Formats: sequence, C-alpha cells, structure tokens
Amino acid sequence: MKRRTFLSRSGRTATITAVAASLSNRLRAEEEAAGGAGYRHSACRWCYSGIELEDLCVAGKEIGLESIELVDPGDLALLAKHGLTCAMVNAPGATTAAGVKVGGIERSFNRVEHHDALVGAYEERLKAAANGGAKQVICFSGNRDGLADEQGIENCAIGLKRILPTAEKLGLTVVMELLNSKVDHRDYQCDHTAWGVELSKRLDSPNFKLLYDIYHMQIMEGDVIATIRDNHQHICHYHTGGVPGRHEIDDTQELNYPAIMRAISDTGYTGFVGQEFIPARPDKLASLKQGVEICSV
Repeated sequence: MKRRTFLSRSGRTATITAVAASLSNRLRAEEEAAGGAGYRHSACRWCYSGIELEDLCVAGKEIGLESIELVDPGDLALLAKHGLTCAMVNAPGATTAAGVKVGGIERSFNRVEHHDALVGAYEERLKAAANGGAKQVICFSGNRDGLADEQGIENCAIGLKRILPTAEKLGLTVVMELLNSKVDHRDYQCDHTAWGVELSKRLDSPNFKLLYDIYHMQIMEGDVIATIRDNHQHICHYHTGGVPGRHEIDDTQELNYPAIMRAISDTGYTGFVGQEFIPARPDKLASLKQGVEICSV
C-alpha cells in the first residue's frame, strides 16, 4: 500500500472513530439525563434489620432508592412520608382450622387445605396494601413435602384464582417468588423458572406474575440472561444477590450484574429491581449504594 493511500484511509478511519465516539457519548449523556435504565431501584427491608426503618428511608433517598420493600402495610405511611413507595408488600400470615401456620415460604398455596386461611388473609392484605398505595403483594408456593410438581401447580392455581378477582378490582398484582431449594430453602416447590411460568400460563391473569430472584435462579439453573429474555412477560419484579454467599453484587462474586441489568432493560422493563443481598461489610449502607450504582446501567 502506498503511503498516500494509507494516510488517506487512516484519516477516514480516524474520522469514523471520532464520530462513533461522539455518538456514543451523546447517547450516554441522553441516558443519564433520562435517569439511566428504565427500571427503578428498591431495597429489601430485612437485609437492613439493624437499621431503623426511618433511618433507612433517609439514607435510601440519598442513595437513589424509590422503594423499600418487604414491609407490612403498617409501614407504608412512613415510607410515603419520605417520598418512597413499597414495591412489594410482605405476605400475610394465617392459621388454618387445624392450627397450622401458613403464608410463609414453607407452607402456602400448594396445599388445598391451606387455601381457606390464605384467602381470608390475602383479602385483608390486598386491601391494606391498596389503601397504602402499594401495587404488589408477594406470595409463595410452599414446600413440596412429597407433593408432585404438577399437583403443586394445580393446587396453587386453584387457591390463587380465589384471590385474583380482588387483586384485579384493586389494581394489584400477586407475585410468586422463585427461590432456590438447594441452599437456602430446602424443598421449596417454585424453584425453577419453568415451574413458575407454567403456573402463570394456567392463571393467565395480568394480576399474577413472578418475582425472578437472580441470586436464587443462578444457584438453581443459571443461564440468567437467556431465561429473562425468554420469560420476561411472566416477570414483574427482580431481586439481586451475590453468588455464592448472597453478599455484595460486585466483582467478589460470579454474576455479571451490569450485563444482567442491561438485558432486563432491553426487555422494556420499567418496574423495580430490589437489592436483596446481605451486606458482609461493616458499612451496610455503603454496600447498598454500591449495589445501586452497579445496577444503574
């Protein structure tokens, strides 16, 4: 190649590179001006139980949170006082006629004998959540305890269909969380995305969706980004957590959270991403701030 030709081509390449860099910078500036990703930031209350809720509200606002979640309806007024909402209200507890406590992770909708108690408790919880301005209430499948997966799906559908009319009337969504049964919640039934998606399809209701917990599903099945892309229409909420250990979501663990957050954003998601890792460092709020920054892509 002649020197003149090389310099000419090099000049064009430099111009193209400069234009591309300028466009990239402009797009980045526009994204930042628009507030970054389309989703919003939340934090799960239980991870910061050692901090007074009002103090967490104040710090959360400074960090950039719009929500503190997994609180009871009685806490919603305090959140509102600080300009925060609750992206996901706690599940209610109840006791069956046989004296069995239900509503938590281990015992819930996958047993027909739990339904009467659960329906009454959820009717009250949905109304209280709506009165406090919340839009979503969490629920669980319950443990298998020998129950076949197909029967568990069928039983959950039977019970949830009884409360979905109330959720629809109030404009709320009942959200079942996907949890791992390998490390944290042994024998939990809704432990794979496919199980939750099948339940969602059978209910076929805009008032029922899934909470895709990235930490839990990395442990159970991996393939996080592809799973989100393929099933996002059944998901209305996300949780974070570092794998292994469920601690900070930075480069001390195996998940590439910026890539995952971009994949979530690419689906058009505009809901909340809740930080649900347990800070391992002394300054828990600094870890929370870092988590929000990592997810702000």
